[in-house]
Amino acid sequence: MTTTTSTPLPTTSRTSSGLQRAGGIASLVKAATYLVGFGVLGAYLAPAGFLEAQGDPARSLAFLLDHQAAMYTWHLVLYLIGGAALVSLVIGVHDRLCRAAHGLSQTAAAVGILWAGLLFASGLIALVGQGAVIELAAADPVTAVSTWSSVSVVQDALGGGIEIVGAAWVFLVSFAGMRTGALSRYLGALGIAVGLAGAWTLVPQAVDYAGAIFGLGFIAWFVWAGISLLHGHRQAD
Repeated sequence: MTTTTSTPLPTTSRTSSGLQRAGGIASLVKAATYLVGFGVLGAYLAPAGFLEAQGDPARSLAFLLDHQAAMYTWHLVLYLIGGAALVSLVIGVHDRLCRAAHGLSQTAAAVGILWAGLLFASGLIALVGQGAVIELAAADPVTAVSTWSSVSVVQDALGGGIEIVGAAWVFLVSFAGMRTGALSRYLGALGIAVGLAGAWTLVPQAVDYAGAIFGLGFIAWFVWAGISLLHGHRQAD
């Protein structure tokens, strides 16, 4: 009688560790996309005369026509690469939290995937929209200006003009991590502060400085969370 032996399936702990390591790498990539976004804006785009289309559509379109490659790359990194990294990060964080805070972790994961979807949508609208208005500008400059203004409003609404979705995600995962000990208490406190800053972007008068605090604070949170996930264990307080 011949017996066969089967190869054991990976254990849950190994699978979980892999998800968390992937999430840790993704968190560092996400931090890098924010650094690129802030760096390119501050060091190149703003000094070159970058303007939001809502403020001055004609000048904003003229800037786009003169800096097509830079604008395309900027949106690609911020929204498409950033969105892809966010998916892996959300899964990794969910894996860290789900055993200790299952219900809250599921809610946070749903919000995180929604945020990633909005980033993808915003990036695709920006890339397709700028291609369309560049072609349109040669034939009908007036229509191109109004089209660019409309594209910019929709893209900004989906991609971070108001940061409430990202704020809700980091607030939920940070609160759950603090409550259960799955994340460092100090990392959780930083995440809650970042979430509150993002919520303040709902206030028109506060959107500029609240958005800056949200973005800069998130860079620190992404790096810290990435290191924690890569370590594969709970950080000491």
